[in-house]
Amino acid sequence: MFIGFLLLAGSAVAQSKYSNEFLNLGVGAKGLSLSNTQVAMVNDVTSSYWNPAGIANVEKKYEMALMHAAYFAGIANYDYIGLSYRMDEKQSIGFTLLRFGVDGIPNTTQLIDNQGNINYDRITYFSAVDWAALFTYGRKLPIEGLSVGMNFKLIRRQIGDFAGAWGFGLDAGLQYQIKKW
Repeated sequence: MFIGFLLLAGSAVAQSKYSNEFLNLGVGAKGLSLSNTQVAMVNDVTSSYWNPAGIANVEKKYEMALMHAAYFAGIANYDYIGLSYRMDEKQSIGFTLLRFGVDGIPNTTQLIDNQGNINYDRITYFSAVDWAALFTYGRKLPIEGLSVGMNFKLIRRQIGDFAGAWGFGLDAGLQYQIKKW
């Protein structure tokens, strides 16, 4: 019985999750090319995505980043915009907007009328889109090299006129930088 419990518990951990999976795609050429190591070392506008504590270490007063990627032979599009503002030497704020969507999906629910007649003029199109807006605050702490940050995420899923949902989340992060590393 104990072995059966362990197998069952292990299978639950190994299962994939699909809710808001678009938030795991990554942003920025540097972060994607370094295989997600950005979580530990990020110090630019993409900090809002990777680790909110890193935004406290941005060097420029203003930063902006844009990214577009096409998935599944151009069927799905992934877009990102990030903005950061260094308020003073110790604290910064940021805003990120993500969109992952499939546009131009044919809606054929009205293609055939009650008499069985097919009318292609009744085909309409819709989009299935996931949106996320991240509001970020980061601050350097009195301990040299240590910073803390928080994200508030507002998430929207819209599937044409058929369905829609809202969600939110909070993230917190720490980052400790050692000068010679």
